[in-house]
Amino acid sequence: MENASSKPNLNRLQGSLPKIGIRPVIDGRRKGVRESLENQTMQMAKNAARFLRENLHYSNGKSVECVIADSCIGGVAEAAACTEKFAREGVGVSLTVTPCWCYGTEVMDSDPLIPKAVWGFNGTERPGAVYLAAALAGYSQAGLPAFGIYGKDVQDANDSEIPDDVKEKLLLFTTAALAAAQIKGKSYLSMGSVSMGIAGSVVDPNFFRNYLGMRNESVDMTEFVRRIDEKIYDEAEYEKALAWTKEHCKEGEDTNKNKSSRERKDQEWEMVVKMAIIARDLMVGNPRLAELGFGEEALGHNAILSGFQGQRQWTDHFPNGDFLEAILNSSFDWNGIREPYIVATENDSLNGVAMLFGHLLTNTAQIFSDVRTYWSPAAVKRVAGYDLEGMAANGIIHLINSGATTLDGTGKQRLDGKAAMKPFWEITDKEAADCLEATKWCAASREYFRGGGFSSQFLTEGGMPVTMSRINLIRGLGPVLQLAEGYTVSLPSEVDNLLQRRTDPTWPTTWFAPVLNGKDAFTDVYSVMANWGANHGAISYGHIGDKLIALASILRIPVSMHNVPEDKIFRPSAWRAFGTKDLEGADYRACMNFGPLYGK
Repeated sequence: MENASSKPNLNRLQGSLPKIGIRPVIDGRRKGVRESLENQTMQMAKNAARFLRENLHYSNGKSVECVIADSCIGGVAEAAACTEKFAREGVGVSLTVTPCWCYGTEVMDSDPLIPKAVWGFNGTERPGAVYLAAALAGYSQAGLPAFGIYGKDVQDANDSEIPDDVKEKLLLFTTAALAAAQIKGKSYLSMGSVSMGIAGSVVDPNFFRNYLGMRNESVDMTEFVRRIDEKIYDEAEYEKALAWTKEHCKEGEDTNKNKSSRERKDQEWEMVVKMAIIARDLMVGNPRLAELGFGEEALGHNAILSGFQGQRQWTDHFPNGDFLEAILNSSFDWNGIREPYIVATENDSLNGVAMLFGHLLTNTAQIFSDVRTYWSPAAVKRVAGYDLEGMAANGIIHLINSGATTLDGTGKQRLDGKAAMKPFWEITDKEAADCLEATKWCAASREYFRGGGFSSQFLTEGGMPVTMSRINLIRGLGPVLQLAEGYTVSLPSEVDNLLQRRTDPTWPTTWFAPVLNGKDAFTDVYSVMANWGANHGAISYGHIGDKLIALASILRIPVSMHNVPEDKIFRPSAWRAFGTKDLEGADYRACMNFGPLYGK
């Protein structure tokens, strides 16, 4: 039986996918005014819905769904009817549209938990901009931050085209708002507990509940032993997965002085494949288990995100979790091409959240790495006799870690002929095969992993635009997001080999060159490394800093470090009331003032 999680467009988690609710608001004066605006206002809502449906997807590949109010909203009665419809339809994002003056607070959306934006049509026939300003003032006064959307150029009243600058803001807001809505009500699953004292794996339920609207679930790692010993997994799928693994996951070098026997390695392969299946079943459940008599286990933990502790209590005795983390985080496995599962190495929940943000904002797989080493041009010249050039000319950061680096991170997928990481529904069979071919599985370093196992080994192809991000928790302040846009870079093979051999060469490497703007943390590459707030980073395909900043503002998480141009930053209009000169300081003050989205 094919596992249900591999089917396309499947919502593998409990809870319906959040819809975008569109509210056409209108001047309520009858006998001439409202009647003259009905068609234009409703058409504006329909145009927005069509544009969003055509350009946005949920992470499972399905086009987003939009719900439009049954009528234009001219007063509180119609606003209440819209609210009731949106609740019934499962709306998680609110977009109000209008070409005209409306009655401010009478027609506003007052649900405090739904991210909201207002698009005021820029036309001269009716004052859409006047209403937009009045509405945003009302939302701010009520403590309901809303994004304001207004085109730069005047349009004719009968113009049904959405200007490019409005499209950009519509997509930026809805992408971020849908990410927040998809997270709400889901779970973070800790598989194990704290790894080696890493602060990010000290899971803080207050952060997850108050800022993300998530539950926290936990299982001891002995649950893997129980399910293996008692065969609480689909044995037919296991045989299929093991055969696929033997065919597509080729072993690489074994750097251990005391090498394991072939028999021992074969046993380790069998166990790590079972671990991958079990970890997935723990996250999202598996109806096949109910057929086998394991009804409770079949349900899973409704986990949109998980973390595997591994070190050290597990890995000192059992094979490591590198295979389960890497293969689940990839866009393909023995069941074919499918949506990645987001699993954090070492149960680093905070880096896992950054990975989840990146996944939901791009629908792509995510790289988990140590922010390991800053290599200055001088140091590379001294060690390898090579002058860094191109995007790497100012120095590079070595991103490397065993575990959750997705195999998509090889860069073997293609977009316009260039290295890329794509949503799973755009990945071809050949691209998935190329990612697997570019990866070797090395016997785990026994110095780190006494119980053995296998670590993925590959080199990320250069030239990909990427964004590295991280959530940190600060006592007295709360969560803070930091991010750095940049590019992956390629080095000559002999240089790459020299630098990699100075650390563990059996792990996947990504060479990262952040974009520098000569300011603060981005004065130089060393400053980026020096200002990074933890040992891990989540790396997502594309320059998505503007999306991360918009999402952070929705969740009331301030951004402490970024290199996004100011003209690309989009936050709720209320943020301007906290200062327009120092945008970083204003962000902190606004987030502190409004507090966590889901309450303290």
